Amino acid sequence: MMRNLVNGAVGGALATAVYSAMLMAADRAGVLEEPPPRRFARLTFPGREKPRRGENVLGTIAHFAFGSSCGSVLGLLSAGQRVPVPIGTAYGLLVWYFGCQGMAPSIGVHPPVPKDRVGRQAALLAGHLLWGTALALALNRLRTTEKALTAELTPRVREQVRRVMPAPQPVSAR
Repeated sequence: MMRNLVNGAVGGALATAVYSAMLMAADRAGVLEEPPPRRFARLTFPGREKPRRGENVLGTIAHFAFGSSCGSVLGLLSAGQRVPVPIGTAYGLLVWYFGCQGMAPSIGVHPPVPKDRVGRQAALLAGHLLWGTALALALNRLRTTEKALTAELTPRVREQVRRVMPAPQPVSAR
């Protein structure tokens, strides 16, 4: 369980790095106005309207902490099993919905999705889909090569059952 939690956190951090690169590209293209992690960090400083020293660092730390914690959840849910990439992508969609429709509007960082700019929401949605995909790939890469406990026990249990209950002999059709 702890290994799944740690793998999820590491996978979430790696996926957040991929997502952050996409956010930087969207920011340079002028789609975002201001990256969301920076806006979240600005909430902790007095005088939220103007940029403050250190908000980029704090925003980056918060972004990676959130990405790692969300990755940990999927790591725990996967229980060390392979995560199909579409499940990871759907999980990214869920995180986008939770963040952009729930958390961000509730604390005043961004307006809800229907009232926000289409370009920003499209970039954030694409980024979260990319994040979920990268998370699934990272989790699959990080999972151990050891077989699950049930897979290791199955041949032994099967052998014990064969000793107690031999296989029936085929009956001739005469």
